[in-house]
Amino acid sequence: MEKKYRYLGFFLLLLIPLTLLGFYRTYFGLAPEFNEQTDIFIHLHAFIATIWILLLITQPFLIQYQKLKAHRLLGKLSFVIFPLLVLSFIPQMVKNASSGHSSELFFPVRDTLMLSLFYGLAIYHKRNSSLHMRYMIVSAMVFLFPTIGRISYAWFHVMGGGGTHISYVVIYAVLIGLIFYDKVNQKSFQPYLVAMACMVVSHGAFFLVFR
Repeated sequence: MEKKYRYLGFFLLLLIPLTLLGFYRTYFGLAPEFNEQTDIFIHLHAFIATIWILLLITQPFLIQYQKLKAHRLLGKLSFVIFPLLVLSFIPQMVKNASSGHSSELFFPVRDTLMLSLFYGLAIYHKRNSSLHMRYMIVSAMVFLFPTIGRISYAWFHVMGGGGTHISYVVIYAVLIGLIFYDKVNQKSFQPYLVAMACMVVSHGAFFLVFR
């Protein structure tokens, strides 16, 4: 692992409290009874997404502590988990489409496309550890959309599309910070530029869908 990114795993650990906060009032806080809207597909999506987030967090620690064999094993396991993660979005898409809230399809479609793109690029560049790591980092950022959006609404009562805009602003800030960090350290920041372009395009699409 690059020396400048040796604490990456600790930063990714922030996904855990963010996820718990974001989904506490709509999922975790409802356990064990939950409600009639929480069907088996939501439980499956939550379970698979949790496994994926834990995998994202674990991988940099394995590299940092030279557990390369375990890192490669989890990498191969991701070939099974990631398709399941993508498939777990489909029931929500179907539900949104059939309920007449077709505009709500934007969110799972956006997240699925971005996750697939960034994960695909990370696998394509798996022999280039620098690019591979950065594409996995930006894939982790996709999870900031649902977490920050829900935190904004559930805890700060931000209404309308405000939570979505806040999510984008936070992601823009993180990407700009990472680009600056890599530029200062003379590292390749191309994946962050790709991610920034994707974020800007999807933000524009959000304005078109919900104008």
